[in-house]
Amino acid sequence: MAEKIPQTFANHTRWDPLYHFFALPVFLLLPLAAAVHFIWRPSLHLGLIFLIAVAAAIAVLRIRTYSLKVQDRVIRLEERLRLTALLSEPLRSRIPELTEGQLLALRFASDAELPKLAERALSEKLSRADIKKAIQTWRPDYWRV
Repeated sequence: MAEKIPQTFANHTRWDPLYHFFALPVFLLLPLAAAVHFIWRPSLHLGLIFLIAVAAAIAVLRIRTYSLKVQDRVIRLEERLRLTALLSEPLRSRIPELTEGQLLALRFASDAELPKLAERALSEKLSRADIKKAIQTWRPDYWRV
């Protein structure tokens, strides 16, 4: 198995070629093509094809967002447990104040820098991108789909 490239802020975005570059464009262009075809030759049959194309595009997008939401819930739980173990008591009681985006971004911080970064995120209300940019020692997440 090939060695994984170390993750950084610049390269942590995951692309699934079959989804992002094939299935998604096909299912997003299909309703457009069906609409054009329906406009040129209106009929019940082409109207139904357009509706099916729109339904398929919505289904593809929703299925993707549902799986991402499930992953986000798991990541939030993991990070809350990790923060509970790594933070001292004054900060530990503030874990519920972290936003979803902050928790998702903090997963990339190493255990050594997590307490300081969590404190900054709370006090400075850092965004997800700001937290990721502030990370010095990146903790990779190769499991995200």
